Amino acid sequence: MRGTIAAMRAAVIHEQAPIESSPLVIEEVDVPSAGTGEVRIRVRACGVCHTDLHIAEGDMPLVKAPVIPGHQIVGTIDSVGEGVSAERVGERVGVPWMSSSCGACDLCLGGRENLCVESRFTGYHVDGGFAEYAVAPASAAHPLPLAFADENAAPLLCAGIIGYRSLRLAEIEPGQKLGLYGFGASAHIAIQVARYWGCEVFVFTRGRHHRELAEQLGAAWVGDARDEPPAALDAAITFAPVGWIVPEALRALAPAGTLAVNAVHLDGVPALDYQKHLYWEKTLRSVANLTHEDARQFLDLAGKIPIETTVETFPLNRANEALRQLKSSDIEAAAALMM
Repeated sequence: MRGTIAAMRAAVIHEQAPIESSPLVIEEVDVPSAGTGEVRIRVRACGVCHTDLHIAEGDMPLVKAPVIPGHQIVGTIDSVGEGVSAERVGERVGVPWMSSSCGACDLCLGGRENLCVESRFTGYHVDGGFAEYAVAPASAAHPLPLAFADENAAPLLCAGIIGYRSLRLAEIEPGQKLGLYGFGASAHIAIQVARYWGCEVFVFTRGRHHRELAEQLGAAWVGDARDEPPAALDAAITFAPVGWIVPEALRALAPAGTLAVNAVHLDGVPALDYQKHLYWEKTLRSVANLTHEDARQFLDLAGKIPIETTVETFPLNRANEALRQLKSSDIEAAAALMM
């Protein structure tokens, strides 16, 4: 890298507030340096996620202030810290929500670092990618398939990986019937994986654009969350952060079906009727974060399918606007900030 860069532009949260109040402040901050075991990335694009909205608005506590959000980072390694091979400089990588964990507990040693009590997350515990540069552990900087443009790669790093984990936790098998509740960034990728596995997919969503996209991507049926699907579901995933959908999805499950709830924040879930919603050996489970192995498996699969992402792009100085549109469901599928 030529010369020394002292400052960069970033979208920074100092205080949480409704997104209508523009809590992200575009300002100049010091460029971070890669520490031991870390890489510094010149950011090209960063996906915009509902989790960023929850952090900005206060649905999730602010554990670091100020903080630069953004956990779907796409960029090029421009410097490395001690203990990292210099050969990684110039590599195009993606950084997801999972940043690091203790590495020593039974969960970490068993490949379930997503559940470690010491897990630290990108754009939450550590500064993320709503900036021109970002630093990440070398182990969290995953090589990206060459086929994807920067903006198209960004949604793979959260929406894609967490959607893939949700499919696995929903225990869907090839050829079975799958329900997807909500059809935003994650679901529009998950349906492509499920169709690749030969599953019949039923999509529950309200927005006209979302319904049209679901049909284009191979949904066998599209309806509202309270509608009766054409057949009982072997598995289902809820992506919308609203609790009332949970009993609706459980009701639509076939006996022995599994519902995976994919939400880092969920409003109140109505009381469940045991006979109506849970009997017949139905399973209800949450999806918590992701692992680095999830990232490796999914990114490899994404290149093979290959996944097609629909992305609306915004410049960094419109970060608040991107989150406002996400909140009002005006984003067709996924959004990304371009540096």
